Amino acid sequence: MTAYILRRLLLMVPVAFLVTVGVFMLIHLSPGDPALIMLGEDRTPDAIATIHKQLGLDQPLYVQYLIWLGHIVHGDWGRSITTHEPVAQAITERLPATLELGSVALIWSLLVAIPLGTIAAVRRGSLTDQIATGITVAGVSIPNFFIGIVLIFVLSVTLRLFPFGGYVPLTTDPLESLRHVALPAIALGTAGAAINMRFTRSSMIEVLNLDYIRTARAKGASWRRVVFVHALKNALIPVVTIVGLQIGGIIEGAVVTETVFTWPGVGRLAVESIFNRDYTVIQGIVLIAAFSYMVANLLVDLVYGWLDPRISYS
Repeated sequence: MTAYILRRLLLMVPVAFLVTVGVFMLIHLSPGDPALIMLGEDRTPDAIATIHKQLGLDQPLYVQYLIWLGHIVHGDWGRSITTHEPVAQAITERLPATLELGSVALIWSLLVAIPLGTIAAVRRGSLTDQIATGITVAGVSIPNFFIGIVLIFVLSVTLRLFPFGGYVPLTTDPLESLRHVALPAIALGTAGAAINMRFTRSSMIEVLNLDYIRTARAKGASWRRVVFVHALKNALIPVVTIVGLQIGGIIEGAVVTETVFTWPGVGRLAVESIFNRDYTVIQGIVLIAAFSYMVANLLVDLVYGWLDPRISYS
């Protein structure tokens, strides 16, 4: 196990290098000039040239990349072009809000998906199965920003059950924090719940038709024990793969949701930085998102071994 983890960590190094190349090139080759945004109406050629020199944008692209990569290796993520705040500090301050939102959304999606997907598989073809399938299609089809707007209108504006927007740290007031995170978490986690429910249902149907399930039933095991002890654990392996991708995509998925609910997380910071052409902040956020995918994939592979002891890491 230890050797496998070390091998995977070493393989992450070339992947991380390619990620830095892709992130840097895509951002710097995209249209737009941060100097124009910083100068506003005072866009004289001399002023633009001065800003380019200050930011190092007058140098060849490969030189800019090597300088930036050297700073990244030494732990210096640079400073924001617009606020002059260290990028690492800006992301660190916003990261707890995004992690809280993503964690609650993921828990919500699993609490809905696994029970409903299991029931739909056990009662295949029944009215419950048809309702679950309809929920799956709706959850995947409806964009999360529309779900968020509906939740705000119904539960916040009309019924006044939940506050609209705002953020309360979990360490400050846990109950009030959950009230503020409830609506954005439901909006963010609905699509994930629909996908997880679909995979749980299809995987459970496949597992319930295997020979060892019939053997367990023939030996007198109760149907509840067969489903929840023997079948569900093996059926969750495909679901774990999807959940791993969802964990890695927390920052990416939170961009729209945080904007709709004015949630002060990394996703909203990314949107603000894109509009301001803040290269350094965008690069830092994309790197964090890419690294989170790599770590999530490693964790998924380790969970496989716990779910199915037959899986070997040799």
